[in-house]
Parts: sequence; structure tokens; C-alpha cells
Amino acid sequence: MVKVVVLKEEDVNVRSDLVGTWLDDSHYKVLVEEDMDLYLPPSCAMDITNSCDKDCSNCDSGLNEQNIVFKFRKNFFSVEEVKSAYEGLSEAAVETQNRGTAAGPRGEKQGKRDWVTKHQWDIIEAFKSPKANVFGEDQIQNIIDNESDEIVVDTRGHVWGVGTLKEYNFVFNEWVEKTRKLSEVDARKEAQWVEDTLISKTNYANAVNSGIAGWYDRYPRIPWGRSTTYTRENPEKFEKSFPYLRSLSKGFEKLLPWRYNNQMKAAESIDPKFVVPGTPFTTITVNKNFRTAAHYDPANMENGFANICVVSKNDKFSGAYLVFPEIGYAVNIRPSDLLFVNNQAGLHGNTELVLEEEGVERISMIAFFHEGMLKLGSYDYEETRREFVDSRRLNPDHPEQRFRWNGITPGMWADAPEKSKNYDASREWYDYLKTKKQGDEWLNEYHPWMREYFEVSSGLEEFF
Repeated sequence: MVKVVVLKEEDVNVRSDLVGTWLDDSHYKVLVEEDMDLYLPPSCAMDITNSCDKDCSNCDSGLNEQNIVFKFRKNFFSVEEVKSAYEGLSEAAVETQNRGTAAGPRGEKQGKRDWVTKHQWDIIEAFKSPKANVFGEDQIQNIIDNESDEIVVDTRGHVWGVGTLKEYNFVFNEWVEKTRKLSEVDARKEAQWVEDTLISKTNYANAVNSGIAGWYDRYPRIPWGRSTTYTRENPEKFEKSFPYLRSLSKGFEKLLPWRYNNQMKAAESIDPKFVVPGTPFTTITVNKNFRTAAHYDPANMENGFANICVVSKNDKFSGAYLVFPEIGYAVNIRPSDLLFVNNQAGLHGNTELVLEEEGVERISMIAFFHEGMLKLGSYDYEETRREFVDSRRLNPDHPEQRFRWNGITPGMWADAPEKSKNYDASREWYDYLKTKKQGDEWLNEYHPWMREYFEVSSGLEEFF
């Protein structure tokens, strides 16, 4: 028997103040350990008659896929499927520092580096942008008097550079006293020098064991669609997880047919080489013994849905309940259980994980369709983008060659001539494609403006 719960509006309390903090038993009232469907309060604000093509007779009751918070099913997967998923995905979780607020509150150090405290950062900012005070108070002294060891919490993850601190024999408090004696202009220069020279630009968070299997889309430093490192280096191992992921897909279709169809249509619109066969999943996040702090999740497509599953070599762990503090519910997910969850809409995180034997591994997995994949071309086209960048990067005679150049020129893949920032790079890409068997086809499909402007006598010069 599946218990069905529809929340009331007074049951929902937005708690964005909890982002990045640890959740515990005080953040929930109900612990779910049996099959349950949980819905948000009834609302017809969204016209689901137009968006889902479903019978809306349940709209007033709230029992529709627009309002779902989660669907939980005990013992959904077989022992064999759980074992295959563990063998196929567990090694994808490696030590990383890019999980941001999900990695939890920052400690005093990041490896051998010291975090920049909020107190220190406020002083640097005050030197850079001094503010007039009608009471004649010393802005720097006010910050010093209210000193705290709170860490700077933002997307940059500020840490002090170990080598540069030693090189310049830098002691923050001594520097503050010296800088306070400088003119406003010189103090501003000093503060900017500290930020540029002594504070790392790398995005740091606490180190956790987490990784990605499957495929991922482009971003500026890697402007081509690709297999993740784990998938590329362990294709046969990754394939061991496919029976589990296909079973997950069947559960998705049965329990959330509208969202499943949305996601499957998206998956069918891209090259099948970017999708787990027989599923609507492109990407799997894999976490090992990772207690997540309260966070929101991006990335999965808006009208699809996320899922959270757990596998392990054994069952010797407790805790790690998935808590939704804004509604007061938590779910105890064990190996073989299935949870479909609206992870984008609600804040969530884990209670403390207790490993009851040495060597126990609790592997949690989230399979989803990464919406950025919709912007990709075919698999072969994306590989050609990679090959092109490598050919430029490895060419010692390339006119743009310089120390640590990554082979990328901004604007060379613009979708219109007026957006191109570099004529030579765009022309180079055009010429490279012309040497490929499918080059004309790709130019027509992905870069029609290049064909038009590079194949007429006027060329693109008039635009530059």
C-alpha cells in the first residue's frame, strides 16, 4: 500500500538560510521508511492542461505530476541490479573540491591552505572601496572590533596561496596596520595587489568523494560535448551499471509518465551516443560516503525529474537520511530503494552518516538528463571540435601559440557573423571542417553563416 500525502500551504516554510549547513533530526518531523507519494499544496497557477496533455480531474486535489515532491519505493531493485550498479559506478566517485555548498561548512583549512575569513575579506574590500562615515568613525577599526572567524561563503571559495604568502613574508594583521597609514589611493592599490597576488582564484570547497559518469555538455574551457573522464577510461565497467539504470528508467515511466515522456523526448532528440541506452539519462552523479549539506540542485531538465538511489557492498551503515527541511520530511534510503525527487524545487541534504564497519561504502547516485546536452551537435561533430582545438594547441607554429595556450579563441564558434570576435579563428574552423567527410553537412546544420560569408567574394571583412 502506497501512502499518499498532500501538503497544506502552512506545511511549507522556505529556509534558504540553511543553505550550506548540516541538517539533523531537528530539521524534520516525519521519517519516511515505507512507500509514499508526497505532493505540494494544490495549486492551479500553472495551466497543466496545456503543459502536460493529461486529464486534469485531479488538479484540485493536488495529485498531479506538476505538484510532486517525491515518490519513494522500498526494495525496487533486485540484488543483482544493485551489485551491477555498485561495480559499474562506485569508482566514479573520487576526491573533489567542486561540490560547493553541498560539501558543507568550511573548516579552518583547505588542505594546507588557510581560508580567507569574512573579517579579512571585509578589510580588503574596505581598503578597495572606502566609504565615508558621517560620524567620523574608522571603517577599518569597526571591522577589526567586530572580528569573527567566519569563512567567506561565495562561489569563489577564497583561500590564501601558500607559496605566495611565504614568498612575500605576508602576515595579514601586520599588513593591515601598514596599509592604514597609506593614502586612500595607495591603500586601494595595496588591497588590489593582495587580492590579485596572494588569494587563489581557484574555486574551492571541502574535499569530498564525488564524480560524474556518462556524458557532459560544453563549457568555455572545454567547448565540446564529451564523455566524462570515468566513462572514457572505463567504458566496460560503466556498462555494468546499464541493467540498473534501465530498471530505474522503467520505474520512471511507470510512476511519473508525463515527466518521463518529456525527458525521453529530449533524450531522443540528441545523438544516442550521449545517452545510456534504453533510458532518458545522460549523466550520473556518484557520491561515496558523502554527507551533503543543505543545497539546491541545478542541471536536470525543468519538466523531467531527478532520482536518488543507494548501493553498497553491504548494509553496515546508518543515518544519511535525506532531509527536506522546508516541509519537515526525511527519507531513509537504503540499497535497493528508489526515490524520485523534485530536487530543483526543494532544499535538501543528509543527516550524519554512520559507518558501522571499516571499509563500508555508501554510494548514492543521481541519474538525470543534463539540459545543456540539447545544445550539442552530433557525437562526431563534437569530437571534431575537440580535434580542432587539439590541432591548434599542439601546433608550435600557430600564430596564437603562447605559454599554456589551450587552443581556444573566444568567438570562433559564434552563431552569427556579428557575434564573431575573431575572423581568423572562424575562418580556420571553416577551413578545417571543409577537410572532413561530413564538413559540408555540419556547416549547413551548425554554421550556415560561415558558408554564406566565407563562400562569397565579400567575405567577412566588412564585419571587422
